[in-house]
Amino acid sequence: MHINILIVLASAIVPMITGFIWYNPKVLGNAWMQAAEVTPEKMKGANMAVIFIMAFVFSFLLAFEMQFLVIHQYSVYSLFNHYITPSNPNYSVDVVNSVNDMMAKYGNEFRTFKHGALHGTIGGILISLPIIGTNALFERKGFKYIAINTGFWIINMALMGGIICAFP
Repeated sequence: MHINILIVLASAIVPMITGFIWYNPKVLGNAWMQAAEVTPEKMKGANMAVIFIMAFVFSFLLAFEMQFLVIHQYSVYSLFNHYITPSNPNYSVDVVNSVNDMMAKYGNEFRTFKHGALHGTIGGILISLPIIGTNALFERKGFKYIAINTGFWIINMALMGGIICAFP
């Protein structure tokens, strides 16, 4: 399987776009600032170019990993990798042919936006919630902080997963 780097880059932009909406003061921006204990004065002193560049880099890393979360076919290759890599001593032409036949027949199964969004949502709940929730507990942040930030990532992982899964 190949990695569609253009789709990974496109899905990495999703959190940037949704962030402009989600954290806008007219949506959840003011509630987030209150929950995060951030003041407008504190927001003014930052280097926004560095923040946006690093946010995109982190989004790209997440989008890259989302492929392996939402596209089932990658797991087929991971199961048989030591048999289908010519440089490996366990290499087997029979296994290569079987994997190629299976991928020709089933390679596009479950490759829809809906399916990717489902796995992205599950990932958002089971990955981002525990991480954000744990950090928030030690930072002494409340439920509102956890809900705003986790909701943001659940939505983004659903959209990213949908985009990545829908475009082979």
